[in-house]
Amino acid sequence: MTTTAQLTSTPAAKRPGRSPAHPTLILLIVCVSYFMVILDNSIVFTGLPQIRSAMGFSETGLSWITNAYVLVFGGLLLLGARAGDLFGHRRVFLFSLVVFSLASLLVGAAQTQWWLISARAFQGVGAAVLAPSALSLLTRSFAEGRARNRAMAAYSAVAGLGAALGLVVGGLAADLVSWRAGFFLNVPVGAVMMVLAVRFLPETERRGGRFDVAGALLATLGSTALVLGIVDAADFGWTAPATLLPLAAGVVLLGSFVAVERRAAQPIVPLRLFISRERGGAYVTRMLYMGAMMGFFFFTAQFVQSVYHWTPLQAGMAFLPMTLVNFALAVQVPRLLERAARPLVLVTGVALTTVGMAWLSRLGLHTPYLTGIALPMVLIGAGQGLTLAPLTSSGVDGVAASDAGAASGLVNTVHQIGSALALSLLTAVAARVSTGHTPADIAGRSAAALTGSAVLLALAVATVLTLVVSPRAPRTERSL
Repeated sequence: MTTTAQLTSTPAAKRPGRSPAHPTLILLIVCVSYFMVILDNSIVFTGLPQIRSAMGFSETGLSWITNAYVLVFGGLLLLGARAGDLFGHRRVFLFSLVVFSLASLLVGAAQTQWWLISARAFQGVGAAVLAPSALSLLTRSFAEGRARNRAMAAYSAVAGLGAALGLVVGGLAADLVSWRAGFFLNVPVGAVMMVLAVRFLPETERRGGRFDVAGALLATLGSTALVLGIVDAADFGWTAPATLLPLAAGVVLLGSFVAVERRAAQPIVPLRLFISRERGGAYVTRMLYMGAMMGFFFFTAQFVQSVYHWTPLQAGMAFLPMTLVNFALAVQVPRLLERAARPLVLVTGVALTTVGMAWLSRLGLHTPYLTGIALPMVLIGAGQGLTLAPLTSSGVDGVAASDAGAASGLVNTVHQIGSALALSLLTAVAARVSTGHTPADIAGRSAAALTGSAVLLALAVATVLTLVVSPRAPRTERSL
């Protein structure tokens, strides 16, 4: 039997094709835990009208319930990935489950705006450690090839289904109990995953080194400053000092981040990860794609509740056309990848999502659900089902074992940072149409935001065609 040490010390591209001791259980633990993280990205959407009424949030303030989570999540992911390399991925994975479960309890108990936003940020800390550890455990447990493709397909299906099912779970909880109930569910689920992780997850080799704290802080503060500037643009305009100052600060901080990473002995983002054209294209595509999808969930969930006057549960069920098609195609992706090139599957998925989003963006006050929302969702679900697995594989394949944690962290970082930046931008675009609360106002804002999502997806298609659909770059990593 191949030992954990052997798997850890062998470069990802050269591991023998052997299975872990408990492959099904390892995959189950990783996927269920990651499902909680993705679920909490979307579970709050169907509860937003209730939260706004109960706590008096403004439209832009409401976006911080999501942004507080995804910004901390994305900003600290790289540090969380490094923690797994230094202390062992199973040990760090267990720690993250404790933090995430406790934070979920605090979110569910929140009584004020600051409490809710702070608890969501704390929840982001747990997610930032959990997500890269989960992906690293997966990539270290399954060798590249058929086994890895199947594991990645399951992992990516969880990413897609978690976002969609979060709306259903959140809607059911909000309808029957309260929007808080969905977060309380994380506590017992997290406890069960801790017990199973101790029993079945293999520990990985601990590596010497230190944290790149300066890099992590610059990445988090720079991203937060950009989001703050974009959100302020919705309230004060793009030329106001309150907008320009944080935007300028964000650019300076992120520029400093790149400079620090070039000089750091052990950077949280080894710049050699971007040498591969395919991998770099996958990172950019993921930012654009997930940013568009975050806007889709955020605005469509509010549209069906405010324009159709549907309950939270009905709003969650409205996403079933997407969820079912997403799942049906996601489980077929491993077979597709055995017959077709990965870039071809990827560009097909992104293109289908773009067509569906452009169709959905035409919604208005009198748009029927079947032809205006359900049918476009079928295309969006098909596109996402085809997109996420090859996109994830392109972001982590071919890296040296020593960079596995950083590559996994970067995949999740661009996912979350892209979501936060795009949601802020789409909220600003929507605010230029209207800031009122009538059904007509919300319909107009939703159409404008979803048009913005379609534009982001069109840019994602262009990125895939330019950087990914091309001869693959050599897998040898070099230092910059």
